[in-house]
Amino acid sequence: MPTLFRSFSTLSVAIICLAMTLPAQSHSFKTSSPDGRITMAVEGGDAPHYSVRLGDRTVLADSRLGLTMKDEAAWGAVKISAGVQSRVDRTWRPVWGKSATIRNHYNETRYTLRETAGAHRVLTLVVRAYNDGVAFRYLVPARAGAKSFVVTHEDTTFNFGDDADVWAGETKSYHHAYEQPFPHTHLSELKLGAHVVLPLLAHTQGIYAAITEADLTDWAGMYLNPTGKGFSVDLSPRLDGDGLVRAVAPHASPWRVIMLSERPGEFIESNIIENLNPPSKIKDTSWIKPGKTAWDHWWSGDVKMDNDTIKRFITFASYMGFPYQLIDWQWYGKFNSPDADITKPAPQLDMPMLLQFAKDHHVREWLWIHSGDVTRFKNAGKLDAAFATYEKWGIAGVKIDFMDSNDQDMVNWYTDVVELAAKHHLMVDYHGAYVPTGLRVTWPNLLTREGVMGNEWYQFSTLSSPTHRLTLPFTRMIAGPMDYTPGGFLNRSPKEWKKTLPTEVIGSRAQELALFVVYYSPFTCVTDDPEHYYNQPGLDFLKVVPTIWDETRVLEGTVGEDIVVARRNGRNWYVGGMTADHPLDYTLTFNFLGDGKYTAHIYADPTDPKANYEALSVSTQTVTKTSVIKLPMRVAGGFAIDLEPLQR
Repeated sequence: MPTLFRSFSTLSVAIICLAMTLPAQSHSFKTSSPDGRITMAVEGGDAPHYSVRLGDRTVLADSRLGLTMKDEAAWGAVKISAGVQSRVDRTWRPVWGKSATIRNHYNETRYTLRETAGAHRVLTLVVRAYNDGVAFRYLVPARAGAKSFVVTHEDTTFNFGDDADVWAGETKSYHHAYEQPFPHTHLSELKLGAHVVLPLLAHTQGIYAAITEADLTDWAGMYLNPTGKGFSVDLSPRLDGDGLVRAVAPHASPWRVIMLSERPGEFIESNIIENLNPPSKIKDTSWIKPGKTAWDHWWSGDVKMDNDTIKRFITFASYMGFPYQLIDWQWYGKFNSPDADITKPAPQLDMPMLLQFAKDHHVREWLWIHSGDVTRFKNAGKLDAAFATYEKWGIAGVKIDFMDSNDQDMVNWYTDVVELAAKHHLMVDYHGAYVPTGLRVTWPNLLTREGVMGNEWYQFSTLSSPTHRLTLPFTRMIAGPMDYTPGGFLNRSPKEWKKTLPTEVIGSRAQELALFVVYYSPFTCVTDDPEHYYNQPGLDFLKVVPTIWDETRVLEGTVGEDIVVARRNGRNWYVGGMTADHPLDYTLTFNFLGDGKYTAHIYADPTDPKANYEALSVSTQTVTKTSVIKLPMRVAGGFAIDLEPLQR
């Protein structure tokens, strides 16, 4: 078995493996998916390179491989000297997820790339081919007298065979909040050298390709630079100026992931990121409980950080059956300051009283912390004691904000902090965060993270437009959970929306409900003020919709235009549909249901075109897996359905 193979403790299907050494005479090798449709070819020569095909269509052609090290000459000609192949097919259970069980089914090849002259340096390349994509990573082996190394450039490129359509989020800096739109354009129209964030979505020759990374551990996070014919890898530089990655060999890079499908909705269903990460390091996970939370007053105006306001939100969480209420910024007064103390509430707050009030209402608290204060406490050796204080208070989790970087030290900081949080039974929500790479698998107390242009942007602009909302499921969300903070109930049409406080959102009430099904976040922050929820249509749906799932199916999906997602939790199904800039008369068939009858609680757009965007058409009917219903969705509209099985 390859040394990079990691076994999971929760296996329900046997592992099937075949290990063999390939002959060394060839300079070209191929690794194909179990179904044979996807192939990654690796070739030596003057420079190592690869290509990727789906069926008879080349998606990536003649793309470079390799790493450049500090104080070392560029590599010369390379020969692929050997390869070890493995076949794995097993099923495992995540602590939580969008699927109750995950099949990890792939073919793997380990290649040794060796210089044919000069220093005869060696680099190991590990390739995995799944039925929904390929992934590869580098393993830097130890060398006599040179155990440590510094990466100054990653030579990997992703070259498309044509001027592909792309949905690419760009940034001008390595330090930012990872809150970009993903505009639809062509590869040739991207500015050369721009920083493109992950995931990148491309469409070429009828095939969708999504590029991202997995198992980002003790390495620098990846951006993509447009090159005209594709993208080169651009790693976030170390803040000390010493290259990009500094490590001790043997050491593995993250996986470079290329998801492939003719149907972009399959990326939402995929668990390839989960499969490429190490298993949970938390033995007893019974305390990790995903769920919904009430937020705070910021959405409705200036922050009101006082006892009465927090009690009002706790009361609302209790009324809704939410397990949590989040006390956000300013609860410990001045933040990101040398004298800020993350264990001492602001003087106007009676924290013992508030915690008891929450307990009496069967609600637990989450606390916001600025990352600068976390770092200061961490560097002073006081973060363990601070988290111990939270545990003593009965705090459920922490929302940590404003990291705004993915350099190697920050990547390691994420792991250090979530591990320490687990020690004290604290769940975590990272805001101002780079996009997920699967750390949630290894540390399942990390429930969600932001890294998304979410609902809060309606306080400032229309950048979180209907088109943006319908692009996110196929771009940012395929990397993992996203804390979009859905649930704005001041719903407006695109023409009616205005920048104001309290905050209005573009989209119908039905679409806002659909977000809770379409978007995936095990810790879901329900954004609006309690006074905007009470006695409003659709509130019943918010009470019952779960945040984790046993099964996920995408029934319809066009990037930036429309989507329909069905998710199952236990025996209940939930369906969410959304449209962007065009209305859609959608015909929903219930063939995803099991046998028997279900009661469908339907929350849909009104058929009256003059109805305001807060209006809902609410109905109930009995359906089976052969039923068909028509659901008209208006511009920026949608529908949400709660399906309960009838007792037999």
